[in-house]
Amino acid sequence: MKIIPYQNNPHHLAQLVDLINYCQNIEAKLAIKMAEQDDVFQIPTYYQQIGGNFWIALDQNQVVGSIALLPIDNQTAVLKKFFTYPKFRGNPVHLGSQLYHELSEFARKNKFERIVLDTPELETRSHYFYEKHGFKQVTPANFNVSYAYPDRNSRLYELYLN
Repeated sequence: MKIIPYQNNPHHLAQLVDLINYCQNIEAKLAIKMAEQDDVFQIPTYYQQIGGNFWIALDQNQVVGSIALLPIDNQTAVLKKFFTYPKFRGNPVHLGSQLYHELSEFARKNKFERIVLDTPELETRSHYFYEKHGFKQVTPANFNVSYAYPDRNSRLYELYLN
């Protein structure tokens, strides 16, 4: 298993789309179309060229996980596109924790002060993960950041980095 920054690779992009579709639509039944998230098709310009990053996890050259950090300004960034196939969650791999570690180290190194995110209300496993890692749920009125996301009765979270 290795976690690397995304590089333009049609094979990996196709696998990433499959991963996102599986997690959002087959597993969670959220009915989110790829047309609602065209950032996936412009990762270098949407994430990497503006000071963020996008990582993929590879198992034998197959994309099995992803996570991204999208800068909003020089203090706040959004955690996005956090997906793993079920067999890589929890023991023994803990791929979610590995991906999150990459993102949080990058955020600290690049002096971001706050990470925010949205996650569908029905994704209780995700809520547990974020809360375990120090994220606090906030109301839309207290979120104080704006970015596009496919809203499926979403919970909003924030984490202030030390």
